[in-house]
Amino acid sequence: MNSKTKKLLVVICIAVLTTFGVAFTVTTVSAANAFSVPDVNVNIGNTDNPKEISSSLQILFLLTVLSLAPSILVMMTSFTRIVIVLSFMRNAMATQQTPPNQVLIGLALFLTFFIMAPTWSQVNHEALQPYLEAKITQEQAYDKAMNPIREFMFKQTREKDLALFIKLSNLERPKTYDDVPTYVLVPSFVISELKTAFQIGFVVFIPFIVIDLIVASSLMSMGMMMLPPMMISLPFKILLFVMVDGWHLLVRSLIMSYQ
Repeated sequence: MNSKTKKLLVVICIAVLTTFGVAFTVTTVSAANAFSVPDVNVNIGNTDNPKEISSSLQILFLLTVLSLAPSILVMMTSFTRIVIVLSFMRNAMATQQTPPNQVLIGLALFLTFFIMAPTWSQVNHEALQPYLEAKITQEQAYDKAMNPIREFMFKQTREKDLALFIKLSNLERPKTYDDVPTYVLVPSFVISELKTAFQIGFVVFIPFIVIDLIVASSLMSMGMMMLPPMMISLPFKILLFVMVDGWHLLVRSLIMSYQ
């Protein structure tokens, strides 16, 4: 056995012994510092007190609302229109995953908070705070909280879309907005938001399509058939977007569309 082999065996032995030593030390320290985990029990019993039943149902209702909070945020606010328009902008520029999805969703969320701030402030002032101070009941708080949200959705909902769901639900023609149920208003609001978002997306696509047509025609006239037009048009798209301050114009247009 040569000297190099002996050195290699010594190094391997030292590494193995060190590993076992660290593992033994950790085990010893863990055993010395062992502690007991508290036992938590959840018992379900019977009750004849209506108040306790009502409290249990309120907790169940609250948990249900919390589980539906993402859907409420997406479908009953301005989030749908904003995130679709931002996605159209990225596809029109053909920048693949730039900006990434996390950035677009984060921007859409904060723009949603900005647009919905007056509505949520009204909900907090008229429903949440009086309920926390025990001035109104839970049913009254729900009605007062839904009024500003319904008012916001009615402003952005087309009458044609609202009439569609009223007809499909076999309801009588409502005389006022108060006669329209919330389960009819929400899908009407959603498809109105989708239509508006696609209309804005079409307008966003036009200047970038013009650039693609100009670049493709120029390359074809020069006989450069094998060169992808996307490689040439992408820098010009980015330059155009930066020159006109595209993010400022886009965000301003989105916010102004709700005013």
